[in-house]
Amino acid sequence: MTRTNYTLDDVGGALSWGALYSFIKNLGSDSALARDLGKTSGWETNASTNAILADIYDLLQVININLVNFASGGKAKKKLKPYPRPGRDENNKRKLGKGAMPLEELREWMRRRTHGRTH
Repeated sequence: MTRTNYTLDDVGGALSWGALYSFIKNLGSDSALARDLGKTSGWETNASTNAILADIYDLLQVININLVNFASGGKAKKKLKPYPRPGRDENNKRKLGKGAMPLEELREWMRRRTHGRTH
């Protein structure tokens, strides 16, 4: 619902009960509600699939490097470059930002993020 800028406070006003029912009825198995209700095992999400595919890519790269090194008599020194993942830099180190955000900049970001929502 946050993608539509509606909250539960809007139900009965800007958001009709029928629209809420339709929204809930058509939620995917990767939704937070489905997870909370225990209707998903976590395997249905794109994040899980992407992580598994990246791991397979890395494993195939290791196998390929080992085959090249074996065929060359151990002379080839090709380095493993893991598949890029979110939150990681090119050296596979965690990357969470460039440093502390000034307080006023954080407040402005929060204002833009919550614009139009009431709590």
